[in-house]
Amino acid sequence: MTAVSSSTASIAVDAIYRAHHGWLLGWFRRRLGGASCAADLAHDTFVRLIVSPDVQSLGEPRAFLRTLAHGVVVNHWRRQDIERAWLESLATMPEPMAPSPEERLMALEALCRIDAMLDRLNPKARAAFLLSQLDGLTYAEIAAQLAVSERMVKKYMAQAMLQCLLLAQT
Repeated sequence: MTAVSSSTASIAVDAIYRAHHGWLLGWFRRRLGGASCAADLAHDTFVRLIVSPDVQSLGEPRAFLRTLAHGVVVNHWRRQDIERAWLESLATMPEPMAPSPEERLMALEALCRIDAMLDRLNPKARAAFLLSQLDGLTYAEIAAQLAVSERMVKKYMAQAMLQCLLLAQT
């Protein structure tokens, strides 16, 4: 991006922010029942707007913001679900084994990254990976459960392992 187009994009984002920030905050509050995190989620939405290409040529900025905001809300709900499950798991641990607050945060971040990685897989590849890794099923058992060939299970597992490698590199 050149300095001129970067400057134009900054002006466009500033104009969109001034015109629609209040509306976006209200949108989040309605979706989340007046949640105190509405300002944080609005911020995340505008960060996504900043990195989106051709921001200065948006014909309907409010519709585009709504689309971005919807993705932010879905990620927020998904993270809450993961955090809730993690906290329930921690509650079953004896006190001396409980991780420190820093370790809890690191684990939660890792779980969210893994969840995002799994979400990028097609449903059958995700199911094959989870059946293998969590349930310990063989490829033959997975193939029978998913009604696919064992060769297809191997392809699904290769896709999942590639995503795991990519996740490990970030």
